[in-house]
Amino acid sequence: MRRTIFMGSLLLALAPTVMAAQVYKWVDAQGITHFGAQPPEGTDAAAVNTNTAPPKASNFPPPAAAKPTLPPSTDEKQKAADEKVRQEVAQQEAERIQQCEKLRTDLAQLKNNPRIRVDDGNGDLRRITEEERQGRIATSEKSLRENCN
Repeated sequence: MRRTIFMGSLLLALAPTVMAAQVYKWVDAQGITHFGAQPPEGTDAAAVNTNTAPPKASNFPPPAAAKPTLPPSTDEKQKAADEKVRQEVAQQEAERIQQCEKLRTDLAQLKNNPRIRVDDGNGDLRRITEEERQGRIATSEKSLRENCN
């Protein structure tokens, strides 16, 4: 019985060191910092030390040193500005989603139909060549990769 308790205690004591995995940190092309178990190929990833001690209680500011509250008028102006920015971002996101759907639809038509006609600018329709079709497919796929998730 003592041997079982001893082995169980030993396993519990060693479990955190066995379960610890290496963590990597890297910054992508848009400047966003990422963390992960596997760094992506072709990027400079730095290993992160995960064995750090928790912060001491003395590192925290005393309760009396809380941030001063802003006057109500400034706070209301900030809330209004924040709401306006949120609405603009939501509108831009909706437009991006709509454009992505159109790109996907156009790409499907380009891939499935080798005989596509387009307006030549004079009101006449002309059939695009296979090279032009393949170029449009490549451009559409690139745009989807870059702008649509």
